[in-house]
Amino acid sequence: MQVIKALEQVLADSYALYFKTQNYHWNIEGAEFRSLHLLFEGQYEDLAESLDELAERIRTLDAKVPTLSNLIKLASISEPNPNASANEMLKSLVKDQDIIIDTLYKGLKIAQAEGDEGTADMIIGRIKVHEKNRWMLKSSLCHPAT
Repeated sequence: MQVIKALEQVLADSYALYFKTQNYHWNIEGAEFRSLHLLFEGQYEDLAESLDELAERIRTLDAKVPTLSNLIKLASISEPNPNASANEMLKSLVKDQDIIIDTLYKGLKIAQAEGDEGTADMIIGRIKVHEKNRWMLKSSLCHPAT
């Protein structure tokens, strides 16, 4: 089933984005510290919950959840730069939201093609969250990325 491969990709990218967002939460500095610290916290907390939901969906489909080393190999999201400026962090996370949104849309097409409405519904929910997160991050930029 291709939907399992798609879910594994979403899980890998979600794990990478979770770690990156949490790393930026810890390492943010500057005038916008408080607001960005809280913004990043809200986003990584949501990602933490989504990891369990994604992994359990994979198990529901009678597949095993990949190991951490396999997830790292699959991930499309780059590692964080802990020395990045606040604006660089935001730009990086906007780009990463674009990546995960694209991954989710690909997974949605596969789930729909396979008639897996449960997975499709879960993916649609994640798309909405990531589109909103992208908007919030982009709106926080000093000079919004296009």
